[in-house]
Amino acid sequence: MTIDLTVMYAAHDAFRRDLERLAEAAARGTADTPPVHAGWDNFRRQLHIHHTAEDSDLWPRVERAVADRPQDVALLAEMEAEHARLDPLLTAVDQALHQGSADIAALVHALAAALGDHLEHEEKSALPLIQEVLTPADWGAFTGRMRETQGLRGAAVFVPWIVDGIPPADRASFLGALPPPVRVLNRLFWEAGYRRRGLWRA
Repeated sequence: MTIDLTVMYAAHDAFRRDLERLAEAAARGTADTPPVHAGWDNFRRQLHIHHTAEDSDLWPRVERAVADRPQDVALLAEMEAEHARLDPLLTAVDQALHQGSADIAALVHALAAALGDHLEHEEKSALPLIQEVLTPADWGAFTGRMRETQGLRGAAVFVPWIVDGIPPADRASFLGALPPPVRVLNRLFWEAGYRRRGLWRA
């Protein structure tokens, strides 16, 4: 039985999309606006939750399953090291945003390149390894930890954030991977609340 990685891939695409929006704002000279700051703050929160859950729960699960496979253990160490290398780039962009630095465009480009390389590495190497060695129960335990961390209030932002502006087919695929009550809450309440926050809108 395969593991459904739909939500993982959708989160990766959302991270890429947000950095594209930030780069566009920097190019327009609108990075120093409340909607962009709000979009950036949400991006940082979502990325922190995502990477913390991987480092504390997902990679250790995979590492236990491949303990006798040095090459795969090394891959997991690379995943954690790449997370760590992103931290100073995130801090630099955050400081530039809040200080109105002229370097913001270059810093966003550096962050987008580093995060893009990491996500591509993860998708090409680590996610196939997850499919190979973890069970659906393992994956369910990991995603359950993610849901606990987000909580209902966090889910009310996470779900509409993922589907913000994505193609209809991708939207349907992502929402179809969620429990029906979550889809109902998103349709009736969450998306409207998310739109009112106006993230990224200049």
